[in-house]
Amino acid sequence: MTELALRMTGADFLKIRKKRSILIWALVLAFAPVIIFLVANGLLNESPSLSDGLNVLARLFGPLAAILVGVEAGTTDSSNGVLRDLIVTGRSRLALFASRVPAALALCWLVNLGAYALLAVGTIALARDGTPTPSAELIVNALLFTALTTGAVCVVAVGFASLVDSKPGAIIALIAWQIVASPLIVAIEPLGRARDGVLSQALTHFSPVGFESGRHAGRILTMSTGTAVLVVLAWLVVFLALGAWRTRTMDA
Repeated sequence: MTELALRMTGADFLKIRKKRSILIWALVLAFAPVIIFLVANGLLNESPSLSDGLNVLARLFGPLAAILVGVEAGTTDSSNGVLRDLIVTGRSRLALFASRVPAALALCWLVNLGAYALLAVGTIALARDGTPTPSAELIVNALLFTALTTGAVCVVAVGFASLVDSKPGAIIALIAWQIVASPLIVAIEPLGRARDGVLSQALTHFSPVGFESGRHAGRILTMSTGTAVLVVLAWLVVFLALGAWRTRTMDA
């Protein structure tokens, strides 16, 4: 059973990786902002801040790359017209859905953590004399934070894309939510603690660096660790359940 699951996950990984347009755009979204950030600081003779770089990658552009990968994983079988053939082989629909998640995460992390490695190395290499460099503990914690933010968004994207079964629709809806709707909801103060339910805010709670200063776009909510954990888990469970349900019931 484990061997079969690994083969199915490997096959799904290859399907996503072979989508050159998705892979290229994911790489552009993850790496280009980091490169621009490092080059801009170098031209200004300033030491790049890991906090600023993490805001660029883990909170802004990394999740967008994760959305592209997750949506591709969630819709690749139906969009390629091979879902019926896979079902005819006797494979469980739930197993077909489940194999998409680790495959998407693998490619998502390969792209985004590669961009983070560039950010971490660049932050240290371009530090000016007398400017403190990030500690090893901070570098590891920032790596884990990047994996958390991009991974969570990627998993939600897999579930949502499987639910709506439309690649363009899923990409547009998720990016609109990430860039437009989430910040707007957070800015509506009368909503009170209901705003804690925004996924990006719950994920930001786990950041090893502060994003509260005026240099970072958007308002940051404070919440307890327990609340943040519950919100993240709720998003993952709900969208995984919806994606699995849709895959199980949709016409082949």
